[in-house]
Amino acid sequence: MYKLLTINPGSTSTKIAVYEDEKQLFSHTFDHDAKELEQFASLNDQIPYRTELILAYLKDQGYDLCVFDGIVARGGMLPPIETGGYAINEAMKDCLLHCPAMQHASNLGALIADEIAKPYKTPAWIYDAVVSDELPPEAKITGFPEIERQSFSHVLNARAMARKAAEQTGKKYEDCNYIVVHMGGGVSVAAHAKGRMIDSVSDDAGPFSPDRSGSVNLMYLVDLCFDSGLDKKSIMKKIRGAGGMKAHLGTHDLREVQKRISEGDEKAKLVFDAMALQIAKGAGCMMGVFEEPIDGVILTGGLANSMDLVDAITKRLQHLLPVIVLPGENEMESLALGGLRILRGEELAKVFSM
Repeated sequence: MYKLLTINPGSTSTKIAVYEDEKQLFSHTFDHDAKELEQFASLNDQIPYRTELILAYLKDQGYDLCVFDGIVARGGMLPPIETGGYAINEAMKDCLLHCPAMQHASNLGALIADEIAKPYKTPAWIYDAVVSDELPPEAKITGFPEIERQSFSHVLNARAMARKAAEQTGKKYEDCNYIVVHMGGGVSVAAHAKGRMIDSVSDDAGPFSPDRSGSVNLMYLVDLCFDSGLDKKSIMKKIRGAGGMKAHLGTHDLREVQKRISEGDEKAKLVFDAMALQIAKGAGCMMGVFEEPIDGVILTGGLANSMDLVDAITKRLQHLLPVIVLPGENEMESLALGGLRILRGEELAKVFSM
């Protein structure tokens, strides 16, 4: 049996879990108070702080770090890479420390994992980084020569759920074609063809969601940018964080919206129905990417726990394709299963280079 430690740093939390093969032994979330993080001048300065929290907690739980066969961390904002696992090496660490594509808490994953693994020479990897990009050249072209499309979606959970859907039918992920819709604070849609993500729509470019505005007519957006008097920061907040359901109803909590609907709030019902329509449409738009039959549409993410939302989406798609519902974020499990495939020799860890 293999024992794995998984690490998933976020902007205000750090999640860890310990797995023995596929079984989770425990998980824990360290919540970081904003004032606590303000003491650090930069994101990288948080590495010793978060690392020590993990080490102290594992010690309290009675874990000797030498028992781990591998450590798997959330991938950070590297340049576009393929999906799958990458061994954490000096080139990756140097990139995340000095020239990441974006400053983001996920950049800390590989750096913390390396700090914990290095004294014990434990193998450490990242798996299915959000920047994973396997789009063919024709999928990257836009109507603006100055702008090239890049893949940016909920890769980790989406690929894990596509694998799970394939296994449930006795097939391999590499033999199936799926459209995966991840529904959380943002909604992303990706096309998975024979084990590769051949297209995706990010959570800023497709359906509106609890707090993202999603795609709109570009003419409207240009007018908003130039005529509203808002600065770039305010516009970006409208796009990501204060858009979508939040902008219409003042909340990004779907449970609150459904409560309002049950109490007869017609506006809440209209916005809810509109979001379901856009999500179904987003999945439908991805059908044109495939050149072979599609095995199904997978609905996943936290919002897939809402049967009202799932039913509203399913009724628009079920006459076209099978709809498979696999709710939840499942990020820690996805990291562990990726590490297990590497340890078992079912998958080779790739080598990162600049």
